[in-house]
Amino acid sequence: EVQLVESGGGLVQVGGSLRLSCAASGFSFDDYVIGWFRQAPGKEREGVSCINGRDGRTYYANSVKGRFTISRDSARNTVYLQMVNLKPEDTGVYYCAAGDPLQTIVAIASGTDSDMDYWGEGTLVTVSS
Repeated sequence: EVQLVESGGGLVQVGGSLRLSCAASGFSFDDYVIGWFRQAPGKEREGVSCINGRDGRTYYANSVKGRFTISRDSARNTVYLQMVNLKPEDTGVYYCAAGDPLQTIVAIASGTDSDMDYWGEGTLVTVSS
């Protein structure tokens, strides 16, 4: 059974940091791109960042470049999203997902949603001012 389980969300003040984790099971990391998406209240879901499970290449939406860092631990089948200098507009439910490389990268680069193969249930990040 394929599972993606996110953790690490919470309440943080503006300028603070959080690290999200996505533990994957039931499929091979090498066959997918793992992405982080987020959905703010009343808004559409958008792509944030992704990492190629095979070669480790990373991609970011313009809105998070320089503040978010995605990484992977292949031995643990886990992907991380380190977020620093958080802003109120970073508030939302963050989802981890696995999908087609090209489709995912295009979504991340354009900050849009994507029809991914697998999704986690999400973890809430709230940035308070």
